[in-house]
Amino acid sequence: MKKYNPIKVTIAAAAVMAAVPAFAQSSVTLYGVVDTGLGYLSNSSSLGATHGGRSKLYMNQGVWSGSLFGLTGTEDLGGGTKAIFKLEGGYNSATGGLQFANTLFGRQAYVGLTNNQYGTLTAGRQYTSYFQLLQPYSSPNWLSGGFGAHPGDIDGLDKSFRINNNFVYTSPSFAGLKVSGSYALGGVAGATGSGQTWSMAAQYAQGPVGIAAGIMRINNATVGGGAWGANSTAQSGGAQQAVSAINYGYSTAANQQRIAVTGGYTFTPAFDISASYSNVQYLPGASSSFHDKAIFNTGGVVLHWQAMPALNLAAGYSYTAATKANGISDAAHYQQFNLTQFYSLSKRTAIYALEAYQLAGGNTLTPNASGTGTHIINATASIGDGQNNTPSSTRSQVAVILGIDMKF
Repeated sequence: MKKYNPIKVTIAAAAVMAAVPAFAQSSVTLYGVVDTGLGYLSNSSSLGATHGGRSKLYMNQGVWSGSLFGLTGTEDLGGGTKAIFKLEGGYNSATGGLQFANTLFGRQAYVGLTNNQYGTLTAGRQYTSYFQLLQPYSSPNWLSGGFGAHPGDIDGLDKSFRINNNFVYTSPSFAGLKVSGSYALGGVAGATGSGQTWSMAAQYAQGPVGIAAGIMRINNATVGGGAWGANSTAQSGGAQQAVSAINYGYSTAANQQRIAVTGGYTFTPAFDISASYSNVQYLPGASSSFHDKAIFNTGGVVLHWQAMPALNLAAGYSYTAATKANGISDAAHYQQFNLTQFYSLSKRTAIYALEAYQLAGGNTLTPNASGTGTHIINATASIGDGQNNTPSSTRSQVAVILGIDMKF
């Protein structure tokens, strides 16, 4: 009987492994956020309600980060090219329910290719180029979108706009300059341009300075039917636009356009400032319930200070003004004030407090109770985009939350 020699076996195994071609490296990461807090909201009512609102104390969730879970992965294909994917779903940490009904990965679901020399191309449900390049300098970064997004997030600078059937290409950075373009198919038979969403953006970041500009256009085949604020919202390739008291009267727009400029400057590692301007247009069609183009202009500024290694403080102000149109002589305007206190307990867990106040003035449109046509009413407050379904019944609204945010 031949004696077993472990050294010879080890050498033989190593030789076999050396003869086998090396396989590309790949990785998959599971990640997520749980974000829950105790909130207070004044003058809370239902969108479109005709009765007065009341203050409420309630469990609020997903205010700072958005409660979510996801999978992301890469595979090295060689030559500097990698295949990438992301599947991300949102949920309500207070109830366990999905953020989007019957949609497991409603936040993002895409696959694509990336190369450091040629850029990145992805396809699926994802954010537009407009959002991806402008967002680093927009207000929700240190104010949270739920409380700090510009009123109703009508300019889409928070994470409320996601587009189905969307192709996004983003270039590498050339001396600090990056460009991107996205196009979402409408899927309308015989009319390629109907129902499409497209956007373009450019970003320049060099040292302490950053600036970005972009445009997004949503073209719709038809205006949907059904209840106000539901199916009547203009749809484009599955585009999911925010509907709030700010733009409720224009939810039957045939087309929408957004142009924005954002920028920031870091004075010291502990102190920075960011500012933004946006122009949002709701364009009527033959079936729309309003007849004149509605325009909203918004300007905002945010100051951020890292007071201690674990403590970040921020303050913000934004002003939104609509133009006179559709029989409105005193156009709606909104002032919003925000404060943030964010304390890191560890690299993954933090506690935060947010305070917000909004004051509205002028007049705006709202749908008639019959579901056809609109009428003029006093503009009412709706803080950020976390209160889109529960705006104030009056000109003002206050929101406060104390929460905990844990990432994994």
